[in-house]
Amino acid sequence: MSERGAACLTEYFAFVEARSVLKVVSMVQKLVVAGKRRMVYDALQSHDSGENLALEDKREDLAGSSDWLVGDGSVDSHGHVADKRRTGGWRAAPLIFGTELCERLATLGLQRNLVLYFTTEMHFSNPESAKMVSNFVGCVYLTPFLGGFAADAYLGRFWAITIFATIQVVGMICLTLSATVSSLRPPPCSPSSLGSCQPSHGIQIGVLYLGLFLFAVGNGGIKPNVSTLGADQFDEGDPNERKHMSHFFNWFYFIISIGSLLSVTLFVYIQDNVGFGWGFGIPAAVMMVAVLVFLAGSKIYRFKPPGGSALTTIAHVVVAAARKRKVCPNNERFLYEGPTHGSRPVEKLSHTDQLLFLDRAAIPVGIKDSNVSLASPWQLCSVTQVEEVKMILKLLPIWVSTLLVWTALSQMETFTVEVGATMDRHVTAKFLFPSASLAVFELVNIIFILPLYDRFLVPLLRRFSGHPQGITTLQRIGTGMIFSTLAMVVAALVETKRVQVARDNGLLDRPDLTIPMSVFWLVPQNFLRGSTEIFTQIGQLEFFYNEAPERMRSLGSAIYLSTIACGFFLSSALVTAVNKFTRGGDSPGWLTDNLNRSRLDLFYLLLAGLSFCNFLLFLVCSSWYKYKKVNSQSYTRIDEDNEA
Repeated sequence: MSERGAACLTEYFAFVEARSVLKVVSMVQKLVVAGKRRMVYDALQSHDSGENLALEDKREDLAGSSDWLVGDGSVDSHGHVADKRRTGGWRAAPLIFGTELCERLATLGLQRNLVLYFTTEMHFSNPESAKMVSNFVGCVYLTPFLGGFAADAYLGRFWAITIFATIQVVGMICLTLSATVSSLRPPPCSPSSLGSCQPSHGIQIGVLYLGLFLFAVGNGGIKPNVSTLGADQFDEGDPNERKHMSHFFNWFYFIISIGSLLSVTLFVYIQDNVGFGWGFGIPAAVMMVAVLVFLAGSKIYRFKPPGGSALTTIAHVVVAAARKRKVCPNNERFLYEGPTHGSRPVEKLSHTDQLLFLDRAAIPVGIKDSNVSLASPWQLCSVTQVEEVKMILKLLPIWVSTLLVWTALSQMETFTVEVGATMDRHVTAKFLFPSASLAVFELVNIIFILPLYDRFLVPLLRRFSGHPQGITTLQRIGTGMIFSTLAMVVAALVETKRVQVARDNGLLDRPDLTIPMSVFWLVPQNFLRGSTEIFTQIGQLEFFYNEAPERMRSLGSAIYLSTIACGFFLSSALVTAVNKFTRGGDSPGWLTDNLNRSRLDLFYLLLAGLSFCNFLLFLVCSSWYKYKKVNSQSYTRIDEDNEA
């Protein structure tokens, strides 16, 4: 091969080699770029995965934490959604119980012996004293409307209790001054005759009435809110917590009974044997302790924010329904359900087929531009608002049919105490049993029987009825009404026996002398009163709490307490009416200052007859009642069967 050919061939191979190298380099570059891209992609994927994992972890943490947050809208002391691990439940219950224990000690320590203070210290007559006590106790149980309204609409339960408890302390101080300052009460009676007693007058009556008024107003803010605040500590959206609510009411009343027992023994003994000054002053000091105990739990309570004025909601529904009175509510599907107000969980009520005339308030007709969101609340209301008003109205027949229970039981705090003072009260040669302490047997019944009812009778009844509480709340109320009627029958029989003993010993006209008949004959009727309270009073407490709208719970408790108030007012009116219609000719009337000549036995039989008729009325009303139903997106409730 020529040199030129060899050179050409060499150049050719060099060129091919160079191109191959370039290709290899290009390929390597491409691989490097691809590798970088892959690395970047993998890095990005890894970053995204990391973010996703972090997000998932965060979501899991949030989901886990939400399990510990209440579902019924309760908040803690800082206004945040309440944490079940740190607030409420049985953790907060002891402080609620302690507050109620002190409040009951203070309140009943003053109230139970008030009738004797009126007669012996302020020199009012027996019938007048009985009416005054009935009216006072009636006011104590009627002012909860004021306290319940203030708590639901503006203050919240915590601040309502704090403010009104302070007012009650001031009232108790006034009563203590009435009992200790000699110029604020009349001088003692002449030993020879009660007829020479100087009546109280002027500033004496003024200070007494001021103390009673402040006491009643202050207590009106405590009674409807303490039990309600206690029940608020259990999340209705959590089945595990909600099942404890009925147990809470049982034990709450058990604590009330413990306080009542101490008050009618210790404080009544002090009032009878040491003096009313100490007997009123110590309860005032105990009430101050109650306020401090209550404030000590502020960090662990759960709070329900005020829901606005219930009266405004009622007015909205009534006016909106009246404006559309000519519209016929044909189908519930066309009713305005309304939005969920605010971010906190709310109770959304299902439509019911009772009181249908109020449904007109939820019919979206006559709305400008058909825009329901712009409708005035006086023109259009939601189904839940309508049902809230229905629920309040449906409570009224049950409320009316339980009034006479307390008319009958009120006699244990008035005439029974006065009758006991005429009987032989010796326990030993030197110790006299205070007649106002007869309530101890009522309370012993509650203290011993109530735990047995909660622990044994409820599970036994549950096996037969299938109901979580053994029997429905209305069945529980009705059972207590039977015991109330029996208590009046027993009271009539014992009074007949007492008058007969007085007649046999020539004491009918000597009311100042002791009748040789043991005061412990009065135990059975007080024991039966305890049975009435185990069933009727606790049943009412639970019924009116559960069946009231969520944002009107304090108002519901006030409605329950007003049955006691109206029962005492009816007692006062009945005493006046009986005396008016039985007095004439030679008859001084059934109820006079001389209890030996009175006809308390007939008065008690009258109450027994009225109580039985009232029980029949209750059966009719309870058979018509349908229990509350809830349809909530935020939390659910277990409804009671629609049985009486």
